[in-house]
Amino acid sequence: MILKRRKNIASMPDQLAHERLVSLINSMADGVLAVDKNVRVVIYNGAALNILDRNDPIERKSLDDIFRPLNKDDERVNVTKLVQGTTVPTSNRDLKLTYSDGSVINLYISIAPVRLGYGEQGQQGYVILLRDISHEKSLEEERDEFISVVSHELRTPIAITEGNIGNAEFIVEKSGDLDKVKQALHEAHNQILFLASLVNDLAMLSRAERGVTPIDVESIDVTGLLEELVHNYGEQASAKGLKLTSHIIGDRQPELVCSKLYVREVLQNFITNSIKYTEAGSITISAEGIPDGVKFSVSDTGIGISKPDQQKVFQKFFRSGDYRTTKATGTGLGLYVTAKLARLLNAHITLDSELNKGSTFAISVPNMPTSKAMAPDTTPTLLSGPSHA
Repeated sequence: MILKRRKNIASMPDQLAHERLVSLINSMADGVLAVDKNVRVVIYNGAALNILDRNDPIERKSLDDIFRPLNKDDERVNVTKLVQGTTVPTSNRDLKLTYSDGSVINLYISIAPVRLGYGEQGQQGYVILLRDISHEKSLEEERDEFISVVSHELRTPIAITEGNIGNAEFIVEKSGDLDKVKQALHEAHNQILFLASLVNDLAMLSRAERGVTPIDVESIDVTGLLEELVHNYGEQASAKGLKLTSHIIGDRQPELVCSKLYVREVLQNFITNSIKYTEAGSITISAEGIPDGVKFSVSDTGIGISKPDQQKVFQKFFRSGDYRTTKATGTGLGLYVTAKLARLLNAHITLDSELNKGSTFAISVPNMPTSKAMAPDTTPTLLSGPSHA
């Protein structure tokens, strides 16, 4: 039965067989190129033309004339040599393709030697599959960077904590100096707090990026929220000699119906950044009623942010190269999470900053209907400027 079917297929008119083959490969999402032993195109599909960024017929053209990939070192690849040197099915994920407008894609290519016909008389050739894997590569690079940054950030506080606890144990055994023991335990405690903050950022980031973060909408006591933040971070600011205050702008008390959890999280990230990068002066948290919402601001007298860095601070893992910034610990996740939460709230973030004079981060938060609680809107909002990281 199988032999008979093969015989029937082989006896089909060449034109009909060719049309069926072309119809088959045109239904494929991957780019397909069938080339002869001299690497000239015999059959191709529309997906291949899209990847190669061409709209002209390429049949009988040499692969070198239509396909000029680069390797991971940005060196031109000899496609003819690559294909003709393939004796078994082979794939490669490290090639790139540059288009005429300067854009670049990451390319997956699979090459398989085949017979371009039926039976022993079939012509020797190759079938090449092409796929744009730029998005996959981007995710892989982001994953690798994430693992690298997080592992580094975890390693340092864990080592410091372990060392200080070990010192405390040693001091107790040898001298019993309680002041030194308290100092070691205090430093270990600070590192544990940093780890807790990191874990909180990672958990919040994971929920926000998966789009499964529920929003509990409630009426927010804006004045009470600001007073709560001053109370929670006042000691931390005082430890650096900074004055942390809050005030309401205008004569009337602002009213807001939104997620208190997320608004607080955003303001906390602004405040902790201000404390971290302000050496002297003050930090002010303010709120002002705006049409259908409230505008919150956190202003400091810190080191400020350069214009180039203002375009990057909301990017994942970004940390400024300013030497004053590198002295402070941080993962570069806080403001990225802030931007994610702002999108969930349909809020708008702005930044006004000048080097050596300070920064003001502001977020305009609209009122949300209670029906919005279980269906957060993840439509991106414009983010103007940024902060430290």
